Amino acid sequence: MAAETLSLYEFFKRFPDEEAARKFFEGKRWGDEVNCPHCGSLSVAEVKNHKPMPYRCRDCRQHFSVRTGTVLAESRLPLHKWLMAIYMMTTARKGIPSTQVARELGITQKSAWFLCQRIRETWLAKSGDNGADMGPTVEVDETFVGGKETNKHANKKLNKGRGAVGKAVVVGIRDRSGEVRASLVSGTDKATLHSYINANVQSGSTVCTDEHAAYRGLKNYTHMTVRHSAGEYVNAMAHTNGIESFWALLKRGYYGIYHYMSVKHLNRYVNEFANRHNTSNLSTIDFMGNTAVRMIGRRITYKELIGA
Repeated sequence: MAAETLSLYEFFKRFPDEEAARKFFEGKRWGDEVNCPHCGSLSVAEVKNHKPMPYRCRDCRQHFSVRTGTVLAESRLPLHKWLMAIYMMTTARKGIPSTQVARELGITQKSAWFLCQRIRETWLAKSGDNGADMGPTVEVDETFVGGKETNKHANKKLNKGRGAVGKAVVVGIRDRSGEVRASLVSGTDKATLHSYINANVQSGSTVCTDEHAAYRGLKNYTHMTVRHSAGEYVNAMAHTNGIESFWALLKRGYYGIYHYMSVKHLNRYVNEFANRHNTSNLSTIDFMGNTAVRMIGRRITYKELIGA
């Protein structure tokens, strides 16, 4: 059964103004009972005529709002614009450029880019969230992300060959339930690829890869390969078609929507596609709610984002 989608008309009917957006965020964070994000107390009072911080804790005496302690903190953008940005990024299967977000929300491209990156920050897995729990049959493959050397200006060419030269390496794992994990890695050497598999795949699982030599010698796994160089794409149950279809979607987003993904922020973009893929069974409204919940405890400033 296909997940229920929310049209743009239905979005504005459901969330017509700032008050509706505030209630949505508060409902996802607190449910029916507001609690203090500073001390956890339930003894909270509403403060009239204190718009930025409409609640006050009777115990620690600090003021707060639904933004406090989340990626929304200190943002001057209305919550309604935040919610609409989440909606646009949810429904755009191949991604949405910050220039379009800026036009739709009536803000600058710089503000739209920062907004989108903070939303992507909520989709990144927290430390310890992902363990070696994928399996029992997984597909593993690597891809290269970046522009072609022939298309670069002369002063930016590395002049070291063709193919993967100058591109970032992304490794991905897809299990047969459809879950995808993908991350930027330092290279395609044996140590790097084996370490990534060990960190994400259950011991004893079946690992399907292509014939790349770096996958050889996997310990504690049943390793099956397909020989792409010989025109083989399925060998019994072994294939990498699922993860390669994910790469195809990522590349369409890269070339057709974003045009460029810097290495510094590449993990956020890759995770955006993986997160949208893994939650494709959720309705639009549930995906938005899931994003709102994950904003808690997240914080990134513009200085941190652009810092070298």
